[in-house]
Amino acid sequence: MAKPAKKVAKKAIAKKKPVKSKPKKSVKVATASGDKQRFTLHGTMTSGPSYTVGLMLSLCRHPFSYIHVNLREGQHKQPDYLVKNRYGQVPALRDGQLFLVQSAAILEHLSESLHKFDGKTPVEKVRVREWLFWQWDKLSVPLLRLRARNRGFRQFGDEVRTMYDTEAKAALAVIEHELAKSEWIAGRKPTIADIGSYAIVRYAPEAMIDLTPYPNITAWKKRIEAMPGFGTPEQILPMESRLL
Repeated sequence: MAKPAKKVAKKAIAKKKPVKSKPKKSVKVATASGDKQRFTLHGTMTSGPSYTVGLMLSLCRHPFSYIHVNLREGQHKQPDYLVKNRYGQVPALRDGQLFLVQSAAILEHLSESLHKFDGKTPVEKVRVREWLFWQWDKLSVPLLRLRARNRGFRQFGDEVRTMYDTEAKAALAVIEHELAKSEWIAGRKPTIADIGSYAIVRYAPEAMIDLTPYPNITAWKKRIEAMPGFGTPEQILPMESRLL
């Protein structure tokens, strides 16, 4: 007779404990709309892009601290500022522990996080972004460079001045045409497309550009200036820091 097979003792199979991966450190962004210490804007009163961000925060009725950056003394090129803005420009906005740069990108961030002045439909959101990109490509460059020349910050000849003047007026004509169809640039209500464009168009007189031939733009400017929270650069961005 064949001997019965020996029973093999079953070894207890130890269950492997799942290895917990260390959570990645994330940048904290404040979300409470009433948090007075959430935002700190670094900029200067004479900067159009700084005013763009300051105006957005003011129209959103959100308090913010303000750090004046002295461009004449080169504070924007110092190591402690370059940590905040790698490009050595103004503005820079602190939101919690996150620093944001480039005014158009900051406008998008604020509209999305504060849920104000954003497009209300997918189409409007696309149109708003298109206008922001166009604005810095076609409107801001010629108009702000003409302004800088008149203020003595840039030097170029009459031929270049004529080129920028032609380009700026062509961009204004595009906005004028759009405002003939609607009270606001990219939607039924004001959006960051209006805020971004206004913050540049308001400097037209300093660029020696007369807005009289643009009645729709003139009326649009008055609508923005009548909005709650509106302020001029002098009112929003003082020549000294303001901490909350």
